Amino acid sequence: MEYCQELLVNQETVIAEQETVIAEALEKMDAMAATIAKYQRMLFGQKRERFEYPNNQLSLPFEIEPEVLAVIEEAVAEKIEVSYTKQKSNHKGRLPLPDHLEVVETIIEPTIDTTDMVCIGEEITEELGYQAEKFFVNKIIRKKYAPKTDDGKIVIAPMPERVINKGIASAELLVQIMVDKYIDHLPLYRIRQRFARNKIDIKGSTIDSWVCKTIEKLEPLYDYLRAIMVAKGYLQVDETTLKVLDSILKGKTHLGYYWAYNSPMEDVLFFEYHKNREAINVNKTLEGFKGFLQVDGYSGYAEISKKTDVVRVACMAHIRRKFEESQENDLALSQKAMTYIQALYLIEAKIREEGLSPDQRKEKRLAEALPIFNAFGNWITDESKKVLPKSKIGQAMQYAINQWDGMTNYFMDGNIEIDNNKIENAIRPIALGRKKLLVCRKSRGRSKSRHHLHIFRNMQKTQCQSNRMVNIRPKKHRQRKNKPNRNSTTPKF
Repeated sequence: MEYCQELLVNQETVIAEQETVIAEALEKMDAMAATIAKYQRMLFGQKRERFEYPNNQLSLPFEIEPEVLAVIEEAVAEKIEVSYTKQKSNHKGRLPLPDHLEVVETIIEPTIDTTDMVCIGEEITEELGYQAEKFFVNKIIRKKYAPKTDDGKIVIAPMPERVINKGIASAELLVQIMVDKYIDHLPLYRIRQRFARNKIDIKGSTIDSWVCKTIEKLEPLYDYLRAIMVAKGYLQVDETTLKVLDSILKGKTHLGYYWAYNSPMEDVLFFEYHKNREAINVNKTLEGFKGFLQVDGYSGYAEISKKTDVVRVACMAHIRRKFEESQENDLALSQKAMTYIQALYLIEAKIREEGLSPDQRKEKRLAEALPIFNAFGNWITDESKKVLPKSKIGQAMQYAINQWDGMTNYFMDGNIEIDNNKIENAIRPIALGRKKLLVCRKSRGRSKSRHHLHIFRNMQKTQCQSNRMVNIRPKKHRQRKNKPNRNSTTPKF
């Protein structure tokens, strides 16, 4: 009898252990299925993360607080009202061409004899023209003068300052190469093909050296802009990856990182490249910074956030993204979380539409957004105890809990944004260049590129044209355009 009882106890222990193993296996299978679904969506699904309040159904699969529901229903009612009151557009056709463009007139006369006729009018047709790129030889001629007597020295004008001494590239050409490479994301071999189409043989290594030497000239601007950024009281920081060819292991690549810093109040960007994602990089750059620092949940920002003069602000867009990715795991809980977040963003949309000052923004957030924010936090705290920690919805809730203290700080100042989408939009062109370039050359060029990327991004944001960036011809220098001399020696590039 004792043997049978012992055997029964052992059997129950084995069954319990097997059930534990099966539960862990099922949990791993769910996690793997969620990962596969995530990558399938990245490859074949829609990229947008838009969530619309399901007002077309009679009831929701969850309870929602009255204040949150009131905010959403009010916003939906405003959308419906706007859709009915929208007036018909008064657009009369295509928009006129910009006034700042040069106008070239081409007058076409009839082919028949009009000697005995009188012109009674004209018909004008405008089209947008384009003149293909044009290379030319800029020959700098410095006259030398000698005194008529034997006394005195030979006089010659000093050579104008050039970006690359003894180089053949003008400042305008160097600026165009930099714009092509870092704004239009053209690899250097494509820029070289442009030279080849004009029968100009320029080696790829020569163009690469032009880029590096131009970047060296921008280093003082890099130091100046870094000092300005550190002095700001509110910064957004984010990073993105970039494959770089290793300078030691031939043919191998390593994963480098572009760090982006944005000052939302002044709308100024600053970029840095580092070989890794270590926290020492951002700590060194932000040495001496005091104020609000808005970042994602990366642990590398923890050290600088511990400083007494730095207040870490989290990003609601990252919290929302976690819940958006967990919809396939638990649709009801994910949609409820995104409904709370949508209510907060609707308040932010009203703030932008009304054009409120920072103090007014703070008051409106405290009056309308804070109750919803607190209800959202209480809901996450309660529901996180009921879900599996390793499930997608459990990870989303835990991420939100970890970021909650930092997220509450956006109520402290009306200048602070609810998310750091501005910095994510700023680094999006880097992703475009990453897709076109596939890999970048050795780290020496990447580390040097930190000195210029923010300059060209700021230029792009202000819609500055590249031909306005340089003016190397002082007024006292006169230009002379001559026809090409067939007997002159053609420079060999």
